[in-house]
Amino acid sequence: MTLRAVVKGVGHYLPERVVPNAEFEATLDTNDEWIRARSGIERRHFAAEGETTSSMASAAARAALKDAGLTAADIDAIIVATSTADLTFPSAATMVQADLGMDQGFAFDVQAVCAGFIYALSNANALILSGQAKRVLIIGAETFSRIMDWTDRSTCVLFGDGAGALILEAQDGTGGPEDRGILSTDLNSDGRHKDLLYVDGGVSTGTTGYLRMQGNQVFRHAVEKLASTATKAMERAGVAPQDVDWIVPHQANIRIIQGTAKKLGLPMENVVVTVQDHGNTSAASIPLALSVGRSRGQIKEGDLIVTEAIGGGLAWGAVVLRW
Repeated sequence: MTLRAVVKGVGHYLPERVVPNAEFEATLDTNDEWIRARSGIERRHFAAEGETTSSMASAAARAALKDAGLTAADIDAIIVATSTADLTFPSAATMVQADLGMDQGFAFDVQAVCAGFIYALSNANALILSGQAKRVLIIGAETFSRIMDWTDRSTCVLFGDGAGALILEAQDGTGGPEDRGILSTDLNSDGRHKDLLYVDGGVSTGTTGYLRMQGNQVFRHAVEKLASTATKAMERAGVAPQDVDWIVPHQANIRIIQGTAKKLGLPMENVVVTVQDHGNTSAASIPLALSVGRSRGQIKEGDLIVTEAIGGGLAWGAVVLRW
């Protein structure tokens, strides 16, 4: 028998405030048509005053626990993928641990920007396969609205806030691609591209900073690297593109999503798309899309899923799993 990390439950949380593209027209030289044409985004959610990354992460975690029929006492570890934690320390994950009333196990954050949830899934899979944990709660949560330069129309219209959560559980499989659970992972980074997507501040610089991005350059890297990492992950899993039921990509830009699907030879009918409703929620985008895709009835037990993401670093990767 082969140990697998199998999806046990999923959930998400979105702030109440919905911001349509038209809301930016009063302060920026932009409009709904311009934003839609370049990104596919129609609206996004912004956190309320006093609403934090950890509070949204906790809400998504509770939804995932309910979906799985579990309580916090059943969880061995929490991993939160985020670039916008409440505090420099302690981690958002330990805040979620306390908020859920979980007094056992361990919790930590992973920071790989938009690729954060892929990195967190890979870490959770390793913890389960090594026997360190039986059940891991993985959360992607972001409040990117707090690091926007509201005078920069090339970035501030693209991002949103939210959280998504997934619970993985150790289960026995046969070792073949027909198993449920994570079948393969692929992680990559290249720090030489730091200046393409970054925040121009941080603790050691003494400033908070704002998000900065060279959009055209990021786009150029994204399609090639996303298709490459997805292909590697599928090869490791022993599956082919025609076997895939759903691609669940990082929801950054509809043109990147379309370009990657085309490069993989898969139709858009096999892609879960939520970017129009959420914008780019960074590490939260993939678990949000998984949860929404499941709630729509798109993702069903036994479906083969490829999920991939790229973010600042540059950092990118993919995970192949059977739901």
